[in-house]
Amino acid sequence: MTVNGAPRTIRCEPDAPLLDVLRHDLGLSGPRFGCGVGLCGACYVLMAGQARSSCDFPAWAAEGTDVTTVEGLAAGGTLHAVQQAFIEEQAAQCGYCTSGMIVSAVALLGRNPSPDEDQVREALEGNLCRCGAHRRIINAVLSAAAAVSHGAARPGASAGPGAAG
Repeated sequence: MTVNGAPRTIRCEPDAPLLDVLRHDLGLSGPRFGCGVGLCGACYVLMAGQARSSCDFPAWAAEGTDVTTVEGLAAGGTLHAVQQAFIEEQAAQCGYCTSGMIVSAVALLGRNPSPDEDQVREALEGNLCRCGAHRRIINAVLSAAAAVSHGAARPGASAGPGAAG
Protein backbone atom coordinates (compact mmCIF):
# COMPACT_ATOMS: atom_id res chain seq x y z
CA MET A 1 0.00 0.00 0.00
CA THR A 2 0.99 3.62 -0.28
CA VAL A 3 0.62 5.70 2.89
CA ASN A 4 0.87 9.48 2.65
CA GLY A 5 2.60 9.19 -0.72
CA ALA A 6 5.23 6.64 0.36
CA PRO A 7 5.11 2.98 -0.68
CA ARG A 8 4.94 0.74 2.39
CA THR A 9 5.28 -2.99 2.81
CA ILE A 10 3.64 -4.19 5.99
CA ARG A 11 3.69 -7.58 7.64
CA CYS A 12 0.86 -8.04 10.08
CA GLU A 13 -1.66 -10.51 11.42
CA PRO A 14 -4.41 -11.33 8.89
CA ASP A 15 -7.09 -9.74 11.07
CA ALA A 16 -5.13 -6.59 11.97
CA PRO A 17 -7.17 -3.43 11.46
CA LEU A 18 -5.64 -0.77 9.25
CA LEU A 19 -5.77 1.62 12.22
CA ASP A 20 -3.42 -0.61 14.25
CA VAL A 21 -0.96 -0.82 11.36
CA LEU A 22 -1.00 2.95 10.84
CA ARG A 23 -0.53 3.75 14.52
CA HIS A 24 1.65 0.92 15.80
CA ASP A 25 3.66 -0.18 12.76
CA LEU A 26 4.00 3.16 10.97
CA GLY A 27 3.93 5.48 13.99
CA LEU A 28 1.15 7.73 12.68
CA SER A 29 -0.86 9.25 15.50
CA GLY A 30 -3.46 11.17 13.47
CA PRO A 31 -6.03 8.40 13.09
CA ARG A 32 -7.30 7.58 16.57
CA PHE A 33 -9.16 4.71 18.16
CA GLY A 34 -12.62 5.81 19.18
CA CYS A 35 -15.30 3.16 18.96
CA GLY A 36 -13.70 0.21 17.17
CA VAL A 37 -16.70 -0.31 14.91
CA GLY A 38 -16.46 2.56 12.41
CA LEU A 39 -19.17 4.75 13.90
CA CYS A 40 -17.36 7.75 15.41
CA GLY A 41 -14.97 9.03 12.70
CA ALA A 42 -11.90 9.38 14.95
CA CYS A 43 -9.99 6.85 12.82
CA TYR A 44 -10.92 8.19 9.37
CA VAL A 45 -8.39 8.12 6.55
CA LEU A 46 -8.74 8.96 2.86
CA MET A 47 -8.96 6.04 0.45
CA ALA A 48 -9.82 6.73 -3.19
CA GLY A 49 -10.84 10.25 -2.16
CA GLN A 50 -13.38 9.03 0.38
CA ALA A 51 -13.26 9.22 4.16
CA ARG A 52 -13.09 5.65 5.44
CA SER A 53 -12.93 4.25 8.95
CA SER A 54 -9.67 2.41 9.55
CA CYS A 55 -10.61 0.71 12.83
CA ASP A 56 -12.86 -1.84 11.14
CA PHE A 57 -11.02 -2.05 7.80
CA PRO A 58 -8.62 -5.01 7.54
CA ALA A 59 -5.08 -3.93 6.72
CA TRP A 60 -4.74 -6.67 4.11
CA ALA A 61 -7.64 -5.09 2.16
CA ALA A 62 -5.59 -1.89 1.74
CA GLU A 63 -3.02 -3.74 -0.37
CA GLY A 64 -2.42 -1.80 -3.59
CA THR A 65 -4.35 1.26 -2.39
CA ASP A 66 -3.41 4.83 -1.53
CA VAL A 67 -4.12 5.73 2.08
CA THR A 68 -3.82 9.32 3.29
CA THR A 69 -3.93 10.22 6.96
CA VAL A 70 -4.22 13.74 8.35
CA GLU A 71 -0.40 13.79 8.51
CA GLY A 72 -0.25 13.37 4.72
CA LEU A 73 -2.47 16.34 3.84
CA ALA A 74 0.18 19.05 4.19
CA ALA A 75 2.33 19.60 1.11
CA GLY A 76 5.80 21.09 1.07
CA GLY A 77 5.52 22.36 4.63
CA THR A 78 2.21 24.10 3.94
CA LEU A 79 -0.96 22.99 5.64
CA HIS A 80 -3.97 21.90 3.63
CA ALA A 81 -6.68 24.57 3.46
CA VAL A 82 -8.86 22.57 5.85
CA GLN A 83 -6.07 22.20 8.41
CA GLN A 84 -5.37 25.93 8.21
CA ALA A 85 -9.05 26.80 8.57
CA PHE A 86 -9.35 24.58 11.66
CA ILE A 87 -6.56 26.61 13.25
CA GLU A 88 -7.98 29.97 12.22
CA GLU A 89 -11.51 29.09 13.36
CA GLN A 90 -10.27 27.43 16.56
CA ALA A 91 -12.29 24.40 15.56
CA ALA A 92 -10.65 21.98 17.96
CA GLN A 93 -11.41 21.84 21.64
CA CYS A 94 -9.99 18.58 23.07
CA GLY A 95 -8.75 17.64 19.60
CA TYR A 96 -9.61 13.94 19.71
CA CYS A 97 -12.04 14.10 16.76
CA THR A 98 -10.08 16.72 14.82
CA SER A 99 -8.10 14.48 12.47
CA GLY A 100 -11.23 12.56 11.46
CA MET A 101 -13.19 15.77 10.97
CA ILE A 102 -10.42 17.19 8.79
CA VAL A 103 -10.24 14.02 6.70
CA SER A 104 -14.03 14.06 6.20
CA ALA A 105 -13.92 17.74 5.23
CA VAL A 106 -11.11 17.13 2.72
CA ALA A 107 -13.14 14.29 1.18
CA LEU A 108 -16.18 16.58 0.95
CA LEU A 109 -14.25 19.40 -0.71
CA GLY A 110 -12.74 16.89 -3.13
CA ARG A 111 -16.18 16.02 -4.46
CA ASN A 112 -17.91 19.37 -3.80
CA PRO A 113 -15.58 22.37 -3.58
CA SER A 114 -18.42 24.79 -2.73
CA PRO A 115 -20.69 23.07 -0.21
CA ASP A 116 -23.40 24.87 1.70
CA GLU A 117 -23.85 24.46 5.45
CA ASP A 118 -26.35 21.60 5.11
CA GLN A 119 -23.94 19.68 2.87
CA VAL A 120 -21.12 20.20 5.39
CA ARG A 121 -23.35 18.93 8.20
CA GLU A 122 -24.30 15.88 6.14
CA ALA A 123 -20.66 15.14 5.27
CA LEU A 124 -19.68 15.29 8.95
CA GLU A 125 -22.56 13.12 10.20
CA GLY A 126 -20.22 10.17 10.72
CA ASN A 127 -17.89 12.19 12.96
CA LEU A 128 -18.68 12.57 16.64
CA CYS A 129 -17.47 15.53 18.70
CA ARG A 130 -18.33 15.32 22.36
CA CYS A 131 -16.97 18.81 23.12
CA GLY A 132 -19.64 20.68 21.20
CA ALA A 133 -17.31 22.42 18.76
CA HIS A 134 -19.59 21.68 15.80
CA ARG A 135 -20.34 25.33 14.98
CA ARG A 136 -16.62 26.16 14.75
CA ILE A 137 -15.96 22.97 12.79
CA ILE A 138 -18.67 23.85 10.25
CA ASN A 139 -17.31 27.41 10.03
CA ALA A 140 -13.83 26.00 9.39
CA VAL A 141 -15.03 23.77 6.56
CA LEU A 142 -16.95 26.63 4.94
CA SER A 143 -13.90 28.88 5.34
CA ALA A 144 -11.66 26.25 3.72
CA ALA A 145 -14.13 25.90 0.85
CA ALA A 146 -14.03 29.65 0.31
CA ALA A 147 -10.21 29.61 0.37
CA VAL A 148 -10.10 26.75 -2.14
CA SER A 149 -12.62 28.45 -4.44
CA HIS A 150 -10.50 31.61 -4.37
CA GLY A 151 -7.40 29.68 -5.43
CA ALA A 152 -5.72 29.38 -2.05
CA ALA A 153 -5.92 25.58 -1.93
CA ARG A 154 -3.23 25.46 0.73
CA PRO A 155 -3.05 28.81 2.49
CA GLY A 156 0.17 29.49 4.30
CA ALA A 157 1.13 28.01 7.63
CA SER A 158 4.13 25.91 8.28
CA ALA A 159 3.37 22.28 9.01
CA GLY A 160 6.35 22.15 11.32
CA PRO A 161 6.45 21.50 15.05
CA GLY A 162 3.31 22.57 16.83
CA ALA A 163 1.14 22.59 13.71
CA ALA A 164 -2.32 21.18 14.25
CA GLY A 165 -3.20 18.09 12.34
